[in-house]
Amino acid sequence: MIGLAFRSLRGRGGAFVASFLSMFLGATILMGFASMLDTAGGDNVNGTAKSTLVTMASVVGGWGLLLVVFAVTSTLTLSVRQRASEMALLKSVGATPAQLGRMIVGEAAGLAVAAAVLAIPPAVLVGRGLLGLLHDTDQVPGNVSYAFGPIAVSMGLGITFVSATAAALITARRATRVRVTESLMAASVDTGRMSKKRVVFAGLFLLVALDLAVVTCTVMRDKGSDAMATAGQADILAAIGLALLSPVIIRRVTSLLAGPLRLLGATGDLAVTNMRRRTGAMAAAVTPIILFTGTAVGTLFLQATENAATDAAGLSKTAEQKSIETLNLVVIGMVVLFTAIMLVNTLVAATAHRRREFGQTRLAGATPGQVLGTVALESVVLTVTGVVCGTVASVFTIVPFGIARMDSPTPDGSVWTYLSVVALAAVLTGATAYGSTRRALRAPAVEAVTA
Repeated sequence: MIGLAFRSLRGRGGAFVASFLSMFLGATILMGFASMLDTAGGDNVNGTAKSTLVTMASVVGGWGLLLVVFAVTSTLTLSVRQRASEMALLKSVGATPAQLGRMIVGEAAGLAVAAAVLAIPPAVLVGRGLLGLLHDTDQVPGNVSYAFGPIAVSMGLGITFVSATAAALITARRATRVRVTESLMAASVDTGRMSKKRVVFAGLFLLVALDLAVVTCTVMRDKGSDAMATAGQADILAAIGLALLSPVIIRRVTSLLAGPLRLLGATGDLAVTNMRRRTGAMAAAVTPIILFTGTAVGTLFLQATENAATDAAGLSKTAEQKSIETLNLVVIGMVVLFTAIMLVNTLVAATAHRRREFGQTRLAGATPGQVLGTVALESVVLTVTGVVCGTVASVFTIVPFGIARMDSPTPDGSVWTYLSVVALAAVLTGATAYGSTRRALRAPAVEAVTA
């Protein structure tokens, strides 16, 4: 089955681009932050400098790890879902579930190793940039030199490989358990059915986020900036919980908007039909929007509230507070970059897979303009759904922290900050969907259907 896995990788390279880029970017982030541990082990590093480097690696790198594992699982699931008909064909000619499972895991393992190795050079640049930021903010002395060593390499290679193979095992188990007839139905209608385990994990993430929110506004009340330790994690956990529930959310949103969208004519009717047939793909595409909005809004308004509390007290920022602010800015930068690439990556992969569907729609009488309009409506629904869910996730952080720090549930911060986050999410979603659809429509309809 190893040979089958590599032949599948060569024959269906486009289907694996999303997974590969998620692993590559994830390994880059992990190794870049893990190199702070290598740097902290230098001979002339001690005291506050060492503590800052370790904190940077463990806090930011830890959240990066969680996002990476979640993203790899999401993109691998999308990749396997797109190959439902291939899985059904292999089963019909005698392939066993064990053989298919080994093929999927073998593909993921090969991609993980290649992605991690290729990520080493950019990870070195990321690590140098992080240390330069710490030098510029006087949190680490200028004589501390950068080191990229065994800790960074082993964590990057090891975690990327383990997370990819674990995600592949989960995905393979779900894909190989269904019968041939069910696989064929899944190939034509992607309902995005949720497993019980996914529902359980979603509930756990949301419960932990709620627990952190309650702890922030009770136990951590009047504890100053220490409340950031609990409040800062709640939005990420809540965003992941809501992202895990995205298939259910997409189904509910589609049902709610079906009537109004159909009033727009053929384009709206096509959009509703496609959203109902492609629930799983829509859920995969909305996931990075939820993560991006929830984490960016939560962290930006968290820091704004902290700055307002410090100013109101007439105090200047301590070294520790400057370090926390730097961490928050790095978290925002990491999340924006990672989720933006994940969003573009997922949308491009999902749209490229629809080339045949677009061809069939055009042969049935739809014009290229109607196809583009359909995708535009889908993008609007994705953006609004992701932004609303992400905003809800951010509330788990900003409201409790406002109560703990300023005795007010209303967060500090400009409305323009929020609108900027929303605008960036909308531009990324709309521009990517439009560009990839235009590319898919270049081929004649007959050629697209027969390809």
